[in-house]
Amino acid sequence: MSVFSGLEPIVEQDHPLAPHTWYRLGGPADYFLRPRTVEELQEVVQRCRENHVPLHVMGFGSNLLVSDEGVRGAVVKLEGEHFGRIEFSGEQVIAWAGAELSKLVLDCVEKGLSGLEVLTGIPGSVGGAVKMNAGGQFGDIGAAVESVSLMDSQGTLFEKSKPELIFDYRSVNIQALFILNARLQLAQADPERIMRTIKESWIYKKNNQPLNTRNCGCVFKNPPGASAGALIDRAGLKGLQVGGACVSEKHANFIVAGDGCKSQDIMRLIEAVQQRVREQFNVALEPEIEIWK
Repeated sequence: MSVFSGLEPIVEQDHPLAPHTWYRLGGPADYFLRPRTVEELQEVVQRCRENHVPLHVMGFGSNLLVSDEGVRGAVVKLEGEHFGRIEFSGEQVIAWAGAELSKLVLDCVEKGLSGLEVLTGIPGSVGGAVKMNAGGQFGDIGAAVESVSLMDSQGTLFEKSKPELIFDYRSVNIQALFILNARLQLAQADPERIMRTIKESWIYKKNNQPLNTRNCGCVFKNPPGASAGALIDRAGLKGLQVGGACVSEKHANFIVAGDGCKSQDIMRLIEAVQQRVREQFNVALEPEIEIWK
């Protein structure tokens, strides 16, 4: 613990990561840290840099697969009172990285603010949502983001704003290690109309996605001009199983973890799907989920 001496209240050694992921899979982290303030986070970053400890950032684990062996180095999770804040000022919102995306969406509905209802049913943290420009067929979070507060691997704080921010499909041009918060520009609207949109989105997802299973959402990005799920379906891969992992019968771009599933099962199934789709359609499927090996 000498690496993080003096920070004992926020650090745990050999900490299991599986409970922090939606797959409920994966081994432990050497160090698991939950800083309570930006200053503590800066101290953690400095200690890791000085001691050559690899640093990983974890959101809500809704888009993450951790290897069975776990993660060497330190895993930092931004949560708690400070990093979970949502601050409203008229039509602008400052949402901190550790805030829950679904809570942010509902808080905006209550205040009659439109712009985030397109994120209905997408799990995760605000930080993770910004990092991967979370969204779906109805839109993405990038459309609402005006600026972000960031911290780099040296612990330096800075801000990036539009038009310097460029959001693309499941990506944004942010290289900084930490997204601290995002300033969002929304619009006043009738709360009942927004709620109707949210209900329609929920019905669509309920009918088309295996919601009541252990999964991490869409596993693969859609290739240009095509649907990953449709390609996997056309390849006849629905129901394909490796160990305890199975391609969902309801939506082919979801891989479900069943009883006895290991992370390795999901990794092997991902490779099998990629190989089959490449052979049949000459398309290389790129994972949308983050994989820590």
